[in-house]
Amino acid sequence: MKDYNTLTVPEATLLQQEMRNKVITAPFNGKIALIGGADISFNKFSTTVYAGIVLLRFPSLEPVGYSLVRKEVTFPYVPGFLAFREVPALLDAWQQLPQKPDVLVVDGHGIAHPRRMGIASHFGVQTGQVTVGSAKKKLYGIYEEPGEKQGAHTPLVDRQGVVMGTVLRSKQKVKPIFVSPGHLIDVPGSLALIEQCIRKYRLPEPTRLAHNAVNQFRLGTLPEGYSPA
Repeated sequence: MKDYNTLTVPEATLLQQEMRNKVITAPFNGKIALIGGADISFNKFSTTVYAGIVLLRFPSLEPVGYSLVRKEVTFPYVPGFLAFREVPALLDAWQQLPQKPDVLVVDGHGIAHPRRMGIASHFGVQTGQVTVGSAKKKLYGIYEEPGEKQGAHTPLVDRQGVVMGTVLRSKQKVKPIFVSPGHLIDVPGSLALIEQCIRKYRLPEPTRLAHNAVNQFRLGTLPEGYSPA
C-alpha cells in the first residue's frame, strides 16, 4: 500500500478514482459467524489517530475481543478524504486480530460518497473484506426523511437518482443512521445486516462497541494491542 502521508489531495483523488473501479456491490450469500465493528477517533488538529476493531459472535452479538492501535499520520484533515488518515491505523488493528470477521461494519460511509470511496469501501478494497458503512451523518446524497417509527427507512440516492444506500430510523424518534455497502455486499444486504445489529441503542452494536473501546483507549483505561473480551 502507498504511504498515504506522502500524498497530495489531487493524488489521493486519483487513487480514489482508481479504487472505485475495484468496488464490488453484489449480494452477499456467505455465512456470518463472526462480525466486526470498526471505529476511529482523532482530533482534526492532531497527528495521532486511535483505531479499534471489536469482534462479536453473530447473531448473538456477544463480544469476543478487541484490537486497539495508536498511529501517527500527517495526511491533512480534508472532508471526503478522511480514509487516508484512518485506514492505515485500521489496517494495523486488523493485522492484530487473531481471527478475521466474516463481515466488518465500519463507522463511516461505503459507496455513499462523492467518489463512491468512503472508508468502508476503501478498507474493503484494500483487504478484500466484506464491509458495510454505518454513519451517524450524511456525507453525500439526497433522501426523504424516513418515518418516525423504528425500522422506517428511505433510499439515499445520488444526483442521478442512483441508490447508494439507506437512511434507517434505527430507534423511534431519534436521528436516522446512514447505511451503505462498502465492498462485496449490496444495498439490501447492507440494510438487512445492520437491522440485525440494532439492540437498545441508535447505533448498531458492532460500531457502538468499537466506539466505546476506542474512547476508553484514548482515556487510557484500555491497553493498546489485542485483548479478549
